[in-house]
Amino acid sequence: MTQQQTVEPLSKEMQDCVQACMECHGVCEETMSACLQTGGDARTRIMRALLDCSEMTRMCADMMMRRSPLANEMCMMCAQACDLCAEACMSMPDDERMTRCAESCRRCSETCRAMAGAPM
Repeated sequence: MTQQQTVEPLSKEMQDCVQACMECHGVCEETMSACLQTGGDARTRIMRALLDCSEMTRMCADMMMRRSPLANEMCMMCAQACDLCAEACMSMPDDERMTRCAESCRRCSETCRAMAGAPM
């Protein structure tokens, strides 16, 4: 008979970080969709940042949920991607969607930086 391993629940900090990552992922995807509809050269740099951030946040959340030994390093990379995306979005400060995306990216960056220093 095989013995079942019990998996400890995620810490509150990790749950908060996963939630921030997933929220940021969703906002980046929505913003990317809006950029694709409106187009323009100015949005090309933003779209690259959105793609990087969207992918990094999803992967970071996945790695934390499966308790990957690489999750701390991933959180630091994710924070950097979020910072770059927030900066890119703020290049269009009059666009409400871009501002909302930048705010979500900043929140995610903060939680990821906190997680990068926390033991997993």
